[in-house]
Amino acid sequence: MIDRPAVAERFDIGPADVQTQWKFFHIAWYYTHRIYDVRVEIFIKPSQSNSLRITIRTSFKWDWYYNGLPNMKYQNTIIENEFAEAFDMWACRLIVTAINEHWARVAATEATGYGASIIGCDAEVGVEQWLTGDQTPDGRPGVAILFFAFNANALAKAVQNRTEQSLLTCPTTAIYDGMPRATETDQSTRFPLGQNIRYFGDGFQKSKHLGGKRFWRIPVMDGECLIEETVGSQKAIAGGNLLICGKDQLTTLHAATAAVEAIAPLPNVITPFPGGIARSGSKVGSRYKNQIASTHDQYCPTLKNRTHSKVQPDITAIYEIIINGLTEKSITTAMQVGIETACQWNIAAITAGNYQGKLGKYQFHLHDVMGETP
Repeated sequence: MIDRPAVAERFDIGPADVQTQWKFFHIAWYYTHRIYDVRVEIFIKPSQSNSLRITIRTSFKWDWYYNGLPNMKYQNTIIENEFAEAFDMWACRLIVTAINEHWARVAATEATGYGASIIGCDAEVGVEQWLTGDQTPDGRPGVAILFFAFNANALAKAVQNRTEQSLLTCPTTAIYDGMPRATETDQSTRFPLGQNIRYFGDGFQKSKHLGGKRFWRIPVMDGECLIEETVGSQKAIAGGNLLICGKDQLTTLHAATAAVEAIAPLPNVITPFPGGIARSGSKVGSRYKNQIASTHDQYCPTLKNRTHSKVQPDITAIYEIIINGLTEKSITTAMQVGIETACQWNIAAITAGNYQGKLGKYQFHLHDVMGETP
């Protein structure tokens, strides 16, 4: 519970206004569920006119509630009793190598560009892990990149387009399957990559068998680009999230950045938005018929007085970290690491975005993530 200094407020109201004022107070409490331990003193005395003057002195201790359930506190940060709502996706992993770390990073930057939100992008894409030579098939520096899309066909198209335009064109790269165990089941599948891109070779391409796998050698101006013939994909999850709520923009951004950096080395997850952070959290739908998503007004600090806001009075900035992962466990671990790291910045609160279970079947309850259920 957050103890705040007692607040004394004086309201001079006539008898006819008492009922109206009480109804307003009651409705405000009903919507927020955040007032705890309200102390009210009422002083009534005659005024010079024949009406009564009522002075109400109130003091509050505040805690944050969701649906009447208490929140937990980690270090000095409130962890709201909320859940992140996530949904099914399909995912693919490519292992991309290059002659040195610089060109591996260039390849990753190009391949992951314009890959933040599936709302407008062909896929949500991000760097899973940076790889050293002893972790890659050809002994060169590399990167593991995860791609997420709504279904296997859309994923195959996005991966091929990005490989053709961003990886084939990048100096010295080679592209390998990062899910070699994926087979044709209801949970995984394989789709062609080098098998389709080989036609760029205009008849000069050659196939090569290495370690029981088939690759295509496509002639390019600095030698050959090696691309594995097929790559695996599997069912995955997108939409795990954390909302980092702070009293000033800079501290809140530092906290969110630190959380993303802590999540970055973890396997099987990505944070696909710019720098791992989204400032324009969205809700499904809009008042405009052609807009499929719009600003999440309940979490916009500047709209506190214009909507049914979920933003506390002292919050001025909120940043969202969206986490996509191959398994529920990987997302849970990433959320826990993110929360623990962000709390080191003494931010006010952490909550999560959801759509009351209407969007996806996965619910990551923050208290469960932190190992404590109220």
